[in-house]
Amino acid sequence: MSTLTLRTAGESHGPALTVLIEGFPADVTIDLDWINSELRRRQGGYGRGGRMRIERDEAVFLAGVRLGRTTGAPIVIQIVNRDSRLDTAPPLENPRPGHADLAGAIKWLTTDCRNALERASARETAGRVAGGALAACLLREFGIEVIGFVSAVGAVQGVIAETATTAELTAARDANEMYTPDAAAAEQMIAHVRKAKKAGDTVGGVVEARALGVPIGLGSCASWEQKLDGRLMRAVGSVQAIKGVEIGLGFEAARRPGSAVHDAIRFDAAQRGGPSFGFVRDTNRAGGLEGGMTNGMPVVVRAAMKPIATLVQGMDSVNLTTLAPQRSDYERSDVCAVPAASVVVQHVVGFEICAALREKFGGDTLGEMLAARDHYFAAVQRLGGGG
Repeated sequence: MSTLTLRTAGESHGPALTVLIEGFPADVTIDLDWINSELRRRQGGYGRGGRMRIERDEAVFLAGVRLGRTTGAPIVIQIVNRDSRLDTAPPLENPRPGHADLAGAIKWLTTDCRNALERASARETAGRVAGGALAACLLREFGIEVIGFVSAVGAVQGVIAETATTAELTAARDANEMYTPDAAAAEQMIAHVRKAKKAGDTVGGVVEARALGVPIGLGSCASWEQKLDGRLMRAVGSVQAIKGVEIGLGFEAARRPGSAVHDAIRFDAAQRGGPSFGFVRDTNRAGGLEGGMTNGMPVVVRAAMKPIATLVQGMDSVNLTTLAPQRSDYERSDVCAVPAASVVVQHVVGFEICAALREKFGGDTLGEMLAARDHYFAAVQRLGGGG
């Protein structure tokens, strides 16, 4: 089975979150320490609320792994919630603007928003980080690295070099609480978040994920649902509080002429054995994707996160039982979760790239996938002047 899928179950204050992954090949070594470190990183970042001081997220593999290696069977991961109080949490009848509260209550014909908000909570993203971190264990075998970071918080914009390596970006990102590679911008971002906290308000921002080492040809132009750019936008857009997704230049491409949008191609024989097969670009405005397929350049995806919808100061709302005006309640929340969102988007992007890799190279085991990769690379070398 070469179709890789991920599903999650569980509520924010339920006993645990559960992740089901199907289509993962056998014989991949699980880096559990790294997976757990990514779960901890999702809990961190400046501006997080009290919930993250309660939880100690760790991935427990319940199925599909034996002696530290995948077996090819469905994989089940559990993340236990320490703050488990689903049945004792009070009903919430005055929906919070910006949340799933109102739409969920009406959809399921109730005046209690609790069921909808518990499932809609961004707590669910811990499961997607675990699944994406697992996928990264497979991507490593193919020389593919994915990194996520914060590029903006509110109006504070970081400056991040397009040519930086993942090692350089990681070292700079991990040196501050805002998870941005721009140290100067990090201080301004922190000040911006601190100001919002004093006002009882919240702030959003922009996060970016880059995937390096991705070979030409993942995804497809043959059918719309197979286009990798569309799949990435759908996956990233499904992350809680994300309201916009762009690849490469994104919306800026609409404001430029074609000559300032498209990436000229040249051939460099010295890079023939790499992911671009020697067909290189001096710019990457396409963000590594053309026609729904990877083109050998780094895949670059950015996402805009709105400010957290739970405000200490509350907002005007309506009591669903009485229909009378009522301020929204404050449920313990973050002032800024943009750093956490950068971790989630990194792993959502990584999982989709891994799924496309599975479709391209198939196989029940890691060895079969690597052999298929080698066959593909050799076949490309026989094209044109290499034939």
